[in-house]
Amino acid sequence: MKKDREKIDQLIKETLTKEEAKFYEGLEEPSLFGKLNEVHSGKLGWLAIVMNIVHLVFFVLFIYCIYNFFNTEATKELIQWAAGGFLCMIVMGMLKLYIWMQIDKNDILRAIKRLELQVSALSYKTDI
Repeated sequence: MKKDREKIDQLIKETLTKEEAKFYEGLEEPSLFGKLNEVHSGKLGWLAIVMNIVHLVFFVLFIYCIYNFFNTEATKELIQWAAGGFLCMIVMGMLKLYIWMQIDKNDILRAIKRLELQVSALSYKTDI
């Protein structure tokens, strides 16, 4: 699969002019940390930062629930602290899922922009 992708990239670079090829090189796939940076610096970056703060709060609450779970002996309190811990884990999972969905959205937008570049380059070459 990777070889097919490299062949397609090579064909695209051959059809583009030098300037277009240089621009296309700049559209390389960023690393995971680069993708996380895109999520936190985009239009809704403030929301991602707030979600990270909320995630940290729920992580501290989760640690607090675990601590109290192991330091209690009443069955009712054990169930309450366990339920609180599970609730914290569910909230943390949902917040992480949101961030991963934003990363996926940015990847899809990047792929669409590449396609737009290819279509515009092809349409420009067929007009001449």
